[in-house]
Amino acid sequence: MTDLREHAVDIHEQFSDSLDVGVDEIESRLETLVSEYRVPVDEARRSIVSTYLDEADMDREDLSGGTSQSATVADIDTPEEWLDLTVKIVDLWEPGSDSIAQVGLLGDETGTVKFTKWAKSELPELEEGSVYDLEGVVTDEYQGRFSVKLNSATTIEALDTDLEVGDDATDVEGALVDIQSGSGLIKRCPAEDCTRVLQNGRCSEHGDVEGEFDLRIKGVLDDGVEIHETIFNQESTEELTGITLEEAQQMAMDALDTEVVVEEMRETVLGRYYRVAGPTLGRYVLANDIERLGAPTDAERVLIRARSM
Repeated sequence: MTDLREHAVDIHEQFSDSLDVGVDEIESRLETLVSEYRVPVDEARRSIVSTYLDEADMDREDLSGGTSQSATVADIDTPEEWLDLTVKIVDLWEPGSDSIAQVGLLGDETGTVKFTKWAKSELPELEEGSVYDLEGVVTDEYQGRFSVKLNSATTIEALDTDLEVGDDATDVEGALVDIQSGSGLIKRCPAEDCTRVLQNGRCSEHGDVEGEFDLRIKGVLDDGVEIHETIFNQESTEELTGITLEEAQQMAMDALDTEVVVEEMRETVLGRYYRVAGPTLGRYVLANDIERLGAPTDAERVLIRARSM
């Protein structure tokens, strides 16, 4: 079975009780988006799921989880994945919305991640310090920071055991050798609890929306031995480049092109050495603390070496 077929089967299982739609039709839609429009598979899947949610007049939280897979916190590196986790509730915070029943931090031996439990899911109360099997949680991402959501499809089983939660902090020194696609001045979906980056003015879940501007850099640090993918949020991007969000918006407005922002960033930071410290989520280091370490180097030479590893 091909990857697209597997995605089509999963989507069909989620909507089989609500819509008269076949696996072949779903696979055809996926094939069109992926092959003709060059949309990444995960984004194509989210787009099709959003379309069917609208047709079925359903909320995303009403979906069954489809096929979820056992994972650790360190495995969380992609939004919209259904995972099964065994975790300890590390900390509980005060919810900022009536739609949220509980919010806080959970973790396992590999690290920690934020979680949100929706009020309308009517799930059991989670207790700080307790360990649970969570089946069918959904991953999410904002500014490179991943989280998990517990919804009506999630099952919770309390375990009579303890779990040591690992430290996921990372300290990296190296040359910034690449700024990846999706960096610079971007727009995010303004819908409540959705911060997805828009593609051509469209959110994969909420469709065409008027986005809100944000800054980020998805960079690659080379320490001479290995490369580290690093995400700088708005605050750390402004610190790294000296370009504020307001200045970036003005630059893009003057040039009628947002690409001038990321090009200016490349001129400013590529080839320079930095120390970056922050948590590791999936394959990314989140740049909470930044220190500039030295003079510029030959970015192209270092990048060639990094890509040959």
